[in-house]
Amino acid sequence: MKSGVQMDKITVAELRKFAEEFVAHEPGRLGTEGWWLTPIMAAAPVDERFKQLPQIAADDHLHPHDLLPTAKGVIVFFIPFIKQLVKENKDGDRPCRNWGVAYVQTNDLIGRLSQAISSLLKEHGFKSALTPATHNFDEAKLMARWSHKHLGYLVNLGRFGVHNMLITPEGCAGRLGSLVTEAQIGEHPLIETDEACLLKSGVECGKCMQACPVEALSENDFDRRGCWDRLNENRDNLDYFSDLPHSTHVCGKCAAIMPCSFLNPVALL
Repeated sequence: MKSGVQMDKITVAELRKFAEEFVAHEPGRLGTEGWWLTPIMAAAPVDERFKQLPQIAADDHLHPHDLLPTAKGVIVFFIPFIKQLVKENKDGDRPCRNWGVAYVQTNDLIGRLSQAISSLLKEHGFKSALTPATHNFDEAKLMARWSHKHLGYLVNLGRFGVHNMLITPEGCAGRLGSLVTEAQIGEHPLIETDEACLLKSGVECGKCMQACPVEALSENDFDRRGCWDRLNENRDNLDYFSDLPHSTHVCGKCAAIMPCSFLNPVALL
């Protein structure tokens, strides 16, 4: 018993269904067709694996217990974009208008979904903690102190590609969210291969490197500053982004119609 609230068991299956229904209702709420496919979710207990975050992510990356000292589980979800949006963003070397709109609306969706999951967990007697979908990073280091991608990697939602994005069983074209909770939700991985990037698995590819308009990607390196400067340039100079928030930092060319855009291509080998 905690603060008069009965501690009830809640399963990842219930949380997944809740997230699926929440995202499914979003187009109706907005009065649009929406940009999203069915979300996926992985989870893991707070254990020794999370101590490696300062080594694999930012050196000052937070531990789940920094967000919530009583945390026992980490939940990470991925909301895939519809193929039509990803195809629209393929042409040219600048992001399309809808890619920026989808980015803004998806960040808002992730924030509200995370809060809704947190509220559901609270109904069962469990505290939670979360961070924004984006822009929770050091603009000098260009590294997040709470990286949804690295959390997704550790809970086995996906694997990193050469493009530095997480490739999930539903691909990399979408957005991630995460939260920590007191609920003991156990181990619920989704990725089944050691790699999800063709090039990293030894198969010829590199299409994301070819697609990068500022050549920020290479097989063993990532020019964070070059990528970040391009995102700022897109926001500041594209007239059709002028009505979007200043935080609309988008490009997405390395995720547009790639072998890993909509699935884990290594699982097909």
